[in-house]
Amino acid sequence: MTGMGVLTPAGSGERALWERLCQGRSTAASDPALKGMPVDFSCRVPGFDPAGVKSIAWRTNRFIQLAVVAARMAVADAALTPKRWDSRRIGVVLGVGASSMEHWPGETEKLLQGRLRAVSPLALPRSIPNMAAGEVALDLGATGPNLAVSTACASGASALGVAKDLLAADRCDVVLAGGAEAPRASEMVALCFSRMSVLSRRCQDPERASRPFDAGRDGFVLGEGAAVLVLEKAGHARTRRAGVRAWLAGYGASADAHHPTIPDPRGKGAAAAIDAALAEAGLRTGDIDHVNAHGSSTDFNDLFEARTLSRVFDRPPPVTANKGCLGHGIGAAGAIEAACSVLTLQHQLIPPVANFTRPDPRIDLDIVAGTPRPHGVEAVLSNSFGFGGQNAVLVLTRA
Repeated sequence: MTGMGVLTPAGSGERALWERLCQGRSTAASDPALKGMPVDFSCRVPGFDPAGVKSIAWRTNRFIQLAVVAARMAVADAALTPKRWDSRRIGVVLGVGASSMEHWPGETEKLLQGRLRAVSPLALPRSIPNMAAGEVALDLGATGPNLAVSTACASGASALGVAKDLLAADRCDVVLAGGAEAPRASEMVALCFSRMSVLSRRCQDPERASRPFDAGRDGFVLGEGAAVLVLEKAGHARTRRAGVRAWLAGYGASADAHHPTIPDPRGKGAAAAIDAALAEAGLRTGDIDHVNAHGSSTDFNDLFEARTLSRVFDRPPPVTANKGCLGHGIGAAGAIEAACSVLTLQHQLIPPVANFTRPDPRIDLDIVAGTPRPHGVEAVLSNSFGFGGQNAVLVLTRA
């Protein structure tokens, strides 16, 4: 991994992200876009101005705009020059979950009113999930493999794994990989999650709503953002003398085949993905120094993940969960959390879980809480799970 770009509810760039994570404070706040909804708060990217992508803003949804800006940041961080690269060897793989619904309610209303000619010709291209990767390729001139990955809340992590496979198969020299999502920009998406009873209802106290693994957790908080990581073949990076920020050493994927929205309580699928990621990295459980948990802040999911970790590890290493600070970025979450894991490897410091104040007696994990914990971290396990029984696990190691 030779570069990364992040836009999160903590702000623009990795410095803002790292500072907020280490403060252990949530970014959740009342959201004007959700006024009148049963849950009217979210974690949103502050101060994002589509004018930065003015040439495409008129034809794109917010998740696409976030992806393009994050990709530009990643390319700059990696010191890549698009005009000089072999575009056929540059791939783009981005994970997207639900953001494609942003404009559909308005367009559907026109249809139901019989105003057929009022339906925008841009409704489809601005909404289909592959357009985040497509617009990034168009913006940067990347003509290699261009893929969208949609594995619900595991999409961002899955995209990084697919990118790793493209490099291993020698189909690319460089892949821009990650995820982008703006679910709180769509009232319909927010309402659907609310109707599923998976969102926290702490409308009077949003900053304390997202609390992974805490005994008082009652659901997640919608987030948004984008993270794009530059994954590069080692030989290619050496040839251009690129700085290596971290290694994506292993990727594991599996399906629970259990229930559309509820993880298998036995954790077999999640454990299989963890085992596969460790095997690809050539590591054992004892080599993992830190777990960046999926930690969604829902009662069942956090309990299932904790029990899975307790079964896989003889003694689980220190655990954090970035959603306490950033909310749930849905399709972007796994990529954002991979970026957070890279920062942990670089700083040798594990950020705390925001709002973790009361341990759940059913959960036997070493949760990092209160303040950042200095810790020797050579390898991080990053978990991502999603609807449909999707499991994606990454192993990142120190450069």
